[in-house]
Amino acid sequence: MTNFPNASDEAVRSLLDQSKNNLFYLAEQMKIENLSEEFLAEIVTPISLYLDRTFPKRNQPYFICFTGGQGSGKTTLSFFIQKVLNETVKRPAMGFSIDDIYKSQEERRSLAEEIHPLCYVRGVPGTHDIKMGLDLINELSNASSETETKIPAFCKPEDRHYPSEEWPIYKGKPDFIFFDAWCGGAKPLPEENWLPPLNQLEKEEDPEGIWSKWSNQELSKDYQTMFSLFDLLLMIKVPNMDFVYESRWIQEQTLSKTVTDPEMKKKIMTKKEVYRFVMHYERLTHYILENLPVLSDIVLARDKSFNFSYLKLPNSQLT
Repeated sequence: MTNFPNASDEAVRSLLDQSKNNLFYLAEQMKIENLSEEFLAEIVTPISLYLDRTFPKRNQPYFICFTGGQGSGKTTLSFFIQKVLNETVKRPAMGFSIDDIYKSQEERRSLAEEIHPLCYVRGVPGTHDIKMGLDLINELSNASSETETKIPAFCKPEDRHYPSEEWPIYKGKPDFIFFDAWCGGAKPLPEENWLPPLNQLEKEEDPEGIWSKWSNQELSKDYQTMFSLFDLLLMIKVPNMDFVYESRWIQEQTLSKTVTDPEMKKKIMTKKEVYRFVMHYERLTHYILENLPVLSDIVLARDKSFNFSYLKLPNSQLT
């Protein structure tokens, strides 16, 4: 059993010293302001070292999931750990997001016509092309050192995938495949205790629960096949739904800074639109916050000041 590294360990301090410049440069590229060295020392570096020590080289990549509510920081944390593994530890790692394997507008429009109008809105279980994700994992698992694998990429402002010729290419076979997904590892809600509409969206547009129950049933299908492949599940636990709303709004503001095309800028959501959008996720998010920590290997808490701390470490109980 591998002990989880402590920030004060010599190996962690050494890894931090070797990685620090690369990580601050990455933060600059991602337009992250006021990056805390404490976050690098206590969260990024120990987790990177733990993954390297716990998962020795083998023929197949390890599949690591980062899960948490919208804007919790799972994608950012994944990028930082990938940077350490790739450039300092020299363990090849790559990642993709559940946000990059959405079903097309045409597919979602068909679902909206057949089942419920809300099925058109991307994000909840049932609106992802899980087969695309499973095919990608299979391609990477069977790659050689010279194989070039296209990684799906989705343009949120235009609500479509980029043309496949513009997708990023990963060369070789990674030691680690990182996957960030707001619902990663989630189990379907038990329908025998189904709660009445939770928010304005459900009250006005899904009072009978047709859409929410459909999404819940979709979660019980191919999503569970993908989730069963995880070698490690890391959860970022946020305080409540208010945090998710505010974090998702910050995320949209950050996106607006990176978009230069005037037409695409018009498609950035307003604060009111963001709040309505997050309502689609509220029912499952509540269930995840309550039930997923016990199923996770590592649980990080993120408070309202955006500070991280450990709630659970591998082979231990919640503290």
